[in-house]
Amino acid sequence: MNAASTALAAPSSAPLAPPTAPATDPFPLLGNDAVVFAVGNARQAMHFYRTAFGMRVTAYRGPETGTPETVSYVLESKGVRFVVTSPVQPHTEAGRVLAEHIAAHGDGVTDVALQVPDARAAYARAVERGAHGLAEPYELTDGSGTVVLARIAAYGDTVHTLVDRTRYHGPYLPGYEAVDPGRFGPQGEPLFELIDHVVGNVELGAMDKWIEFYQRVMGFTQIQEFTDEDIATELSSLMSKALGDGSGKVKFNVSEPAIGKRKSQIDEYLEFYGGPGVQHIALATDDIVATVRAMQAAGAEFLTTPGAYYDVLAERIGGMRVPVEELRELNILADRDEDGYLLQIFTKPVQDRPTVFFEIIERRGAKGFGRGNFQALFEAIEREQALRGNL
Repeated sequence: MNAASTALAAPSSAPLAPPTAPATDPFPLLGNDAVVFAVGNARQAMHFYRTAFGMRVTAYRGPETGTPETVSYVLESKGVRFVVTSPVQPHTEAGRVLAEHIAAHGDGVTDVALQVPDARAAYARAVERGAHGLAEPYELTDGSGTVVLARIAAYGDTVHTLVDRTRYHGPYLPGYEAVDPGRFGPQGEPLFELIDHVVGNVELGAMDKWIEFYQRVMGFTQIQEFTDEDIATELSSLMSKALGDGSGKVKFNVSEPAIGKRKSQIDEYLEFYGGPGVQHIALATDDIVATVRAMQAAGAEFLTTPGAYYDVLAERIGGMRVPVEELRELNILADRDEDGYLLQIFTKPVQDRPTVFFEIIERRGAKGFGRGNFQALFEAIEREQALRGNL
């Protein structure tokens, strides 16, 4: 493993997920550990996620802590953890590769780190089942204990770090220092409970390959499928499949473009990101109305929905805890399946390139991904594409 891989994949050490996994799971996962971003300016990215997403800065690594090549901030909101990392000295190995990644892709996700009960066993099983190993299991130790890490490749330049922190109780990974909660000013209550799912975009014809990868390597099962008949306009369309692990705590979606008259949102992402990668991260909240209002007040921008969508919403969805007029006011979407309903909304891209964005989701029993809203979402993104001149 080289130093750059360490800089790109900085998994967390605080126990954000339940400490056990089903004994019968062939690839037991304890949950999402961290989403790691490579960014041009980690300090500014930290302030964005702290302000617009209400996240708390909990740990730091940089020149002051003995890592002169890169700087990283750790942000948390209950069960959600982000790490934003930037190069400080691009002429060093770690700084150079990180800088090249940012130049190629812009700000984006480098690592979807997964918490496991045994990183050595997980890595061995993954490689045995055909995963490309990037870093064999290794240990990092400080006064708070030992973390065992390993790393496998995913789509594009994305990786999965396998994190075993059963013997670690520090604020973050060894080499990081805890941050005083009041260092950056007063902070409100956390907005998010956990990462609901992560969506990756891949090139045309590659979706089934990566669906099979997660099924074969990690034992995931397919939850839902969306075809170009489900998600299409006159100009463009896409296809997507959703999977979940044996515990139900980790869910991934993989999407690819479908052939159309114009560029789909997946085509636009692939062009501006420079290849496959993480398109959006869904963050679960217990109160989407309060969360959206707080984020809007802090400057977060969301996609808008035509009023006609809400004219028939009550008839389509039935009773909900939030009045339709309040959903209309905030542009929140709603959908129902056999298990209940969900409320969801999507941000605009959070960086200059039209690549990574976020979904805010509140589940009231529903286990799906908002099939009934895919058309409205696709049309909203297509309107934004047209404004950018990328349709």
